[in-house]
Amino acid sequence: MILLYYPKLTSPKNRRFPLSIMALAAVLEGREKYEVVDGNLDPEPDKTLARLIETNHVELLGVSVMPGPQMVSAMNSCKAIRESYPDVPIVWGGYFPSTYRDATLNANYVDYAVRGQGETTLLELIEVVRGQRSPAQVAGLSYKEGRQKFHNHERAMQGPDEFPWIPYERVPVASYLRPSYFGKRTGAHQASIGCPFQCSFCAVHEAFGSLQKMESPARTAAILRHLVDNYGMDGVQFYDMNFFLSESHTRELMENLAPLGLHWWCEGRIDAISRYSDETLEWIRRAGCTMIFFGAESGSNKTLREMKKGITIEQTIEVAKRMRKLGIVPEFSFVIGNPQNPEEDTHETISFIRKLKRLNPVSEIIVQHYTPVPQRGKMYGGIDGGIVGFPSTIEEWATPRWYNFTIRVNPSMPWLQPKTKKLIDNFETVVAARWPTVQDIRASKASRVFLKTISAWRYTTGFYNNPKELTMAQKWIRLRRPKVESI
Repeated sequence: MILLYYPKLTSPKNRRFPLSIMALAAVLEGREKYEVVDGNLDPEPDKTLARLIETNHVELLGVSVMPGPQMVSAMNSCKAIRESYPDVPIVWGGYFPSTYRDATLNANYVDYAVRGQGETTLLELIEVVRGQRSPAQVAGLSYKEGRQKFHNHERAMQGPDEFPWIPYERVPVASYLRPSYFGKRTGAHQASIGCPFQCSFCAVHEAFGSLQKMESPARTAAILRHLVDNYGMDGVQFYDMNFFLSESHTRELMENLAPLGLHWWCEGRIDAISRYSDETLEWIRRAGCTMIFFGAESGSNKTLREMKKGITIEQTIEVAKRMRKLGIVPEFSFVIGNPQNPEEDTHETISFIRKLKRLNPVSEIIVQHYTPVPQRGKMYGGIDGGIVGFPSTIEEWATPRWYNFTIRVNPSMPWLQPKTKKLIDNFETVVAARWPTVQDIRASKASRVFLKTISAWRYTTGFYNNPKELTMAQKWIRLRRPKVESI
């Protein structure tokens, strides 16, 4: 038996399909005996793993790992499995081992690391553990022999159409269709893999290279139709890095999605959408698009060039106007505090955000400090010298310092003056209160009106200093929110 494990990543109310291990299940279906264990659904996944190992001949435990909370969950589970069942080979795949391969292999409870796309690599690794193939012959695999580590050449990316459908019948689908702003039964789908862009603050290209391969529009629509007809899905979040890669593909995809009657969210590129024709944008609206996440990043063209973002603030303004005309909510994300000139970048970006809100008041604004994806020698802004003690083990990544850095909670940012950091935090608080996100379906109308009212004077006057009353109000409202159950 092959065990596929998705360690706990989020709270039960936010769980979605564990797409990474479900994609692996697709290539095992009909070929291997396997089980899927999801720590976001199973309250005691370690006991479930132990029971399956006790009652089956488990040849390999495959674990999908993202940095942050999922890495900590994976670390704890794999330590326990290795202690009790030392003969079960353990392989980590996903974003964390793809980016931090040496730290992954430094753990005595991890035998292999799969980098990048894992479907074909997993099939070949099964042959390795059965003694039918040498590990040196498996592209995309990192492994160790004694104290020596080996990193095989990268595996060429394959498009989604080259693999079978996810076997939805092998998971409790209804448990993953959760209430959201987009529907009472909101699911998730990924219609592509990879990203062709080279933003200097991002590490997706480090893990998956510089390509993006799209699922055919007909297949995307067929999969979603299956979920609609058989499980009652009425909303979907697309987890692609760039859902709108080319206009011709987008137009064909929208024509296929429109008959499904879904409401959906996705990520899009500002430069791509700014170039689309009015006709294509109308098709996007007609196909059920409700909200698009855009990485606007900064209010300075100079900073955007330094980030290699490939967009301009003029394009962002154009997109804000066009989304308003369409009635699609744009969700603009900004990373403020560029290490090249954090004070200037912060003030320019705050001013730019205020301009966007005037142009399109329903724009959702996400504000965060610039916190680089930790990569030795590859972090944007020349900040490597200010960050010492780079982790070499999984346990170090789990320490408060590096864990907080990974999840962007009060990380050490020596390039950012305390007063600038405080300005960013305060501005974020004021904006979140002045325009509470529409995605919080548990927030009452009264609580929204209350927050908007008590924050209006601060936003109008630009006085963001020490907004304690807003922080207290937001906390009080969160505590009083009703629970939302699946329908």
